[in-house]
Amino acid sequence: MQNEKTVISAQDVADRAGVSRSAVSRAFTPGASVSATTRARVMKAAEELGYHVNHLARGLVRNRSGIVCLIVSELATPYRASLVRWLTQFLQEAGKVAMLINTDRSDNSVSGALQQAINFRADASIILSGMPDSAITRQCYKHGQRIILINRDEAVPGSLCINLDSAAAAATAVMAFARAGCRRLAFANSLAGTPSLMKRESDFLTAAQAAGLPVMVERFGTTSYESGQILAHRLLTRPQRPDAIFCVTDLVACGLMDEARHRFGLRVPQDLCLIGFDNIAQAGWSSYHLTTFAQPVEQFARDAVDWLMQAEREESLEVQQHDTRLYQPDVVWRGSVRGG
Repeated sequence: MQNEKTVISAQDVADRAGVSRSAVSRAFTPGASVSATTRARVMKAAEELGYHVNHLARGLVRNRSGIVCLIVSELATPYRASLVRWLTQFLQEAGKVAMLINTDRSDNSVSGALQQAINFRADASIILSGMPDSAITRQCYKHGQRIILINRDEAVPGSLCINLDSAAAAATAVMAFARAGCRRLAFANSLAGTPSLMKRESDFLTAAQAAGLPVMVERFGTTSYESGQILAHRLLTRPQRPDAIFCVTDLVACGLMDEARHRFGLRVPQDLCLIGFDNIAQAGWSSYHLTTFAQPVEQFARDAVDWLMQAEREESLEVQQHDTRLYQPDVVWRGSVRGG
């Protein structure tokens, strides 16, 4: 007994419709020249046979797979999940296929993920975590793959860098603490060491120094709620404990705030003022009511996809060697700072 043929080809459709193979291709190509009668015959034959266009094979013929790799770690964090959500939505709307590669935070892991993107002949990679080895990025450029870096600080040929101006946020945070009468400031960071997190720390130290206010710095663990709890113990058991803390992310701030209240009996903002960063959904919950800075993640994603599609239309990496976009975070005043 012969096996049934399960894969229907364009030639099968052409034979059934009584047209050429190229007519089938034109019928499924938007804007291609094909008569209405021929298109109708092709579509009827395709429906009867259960034929679907192999977009991957078609893209590879045109040296374009339609795949965009998202290279990301810490997917469980609310900020990262929100960014991935917007990126995948806009990529799908643009007709792209998002391929998610989950990495750790190490540069070696990101380099390995980028090598996977090359192997899959991805049109582009969007890097949200770590920085790959420069040799890998040069290889991407050689293979015509574009790179988009979000909150990374690296000039890669044929790339777009999307960054946040954390200096403005730092100046606003220092001003808010000073206005609340705080004089012993602290910065609570993780040990992730990413460019964006370290810049938030350095910008806050610079702004505080300009205001004549000393800053205690503590770093611990991942950028998580649990790290915020540990950081609370480290900062609030000091002989001169801080009366205001700028946390590197909202998730850290939530952990720190809960520990300050429940372990140390402190009132926020009466005894301790807190500011976070990212404006995750939890920051607006009534139990936290956290003053924070909102990253325009929807705009990040929209602009990244728009840049990619524009670069493809121009058909040349030479047109856009390297592009940088700098965005301003918006302060969201809530109840975790006196007078906020």
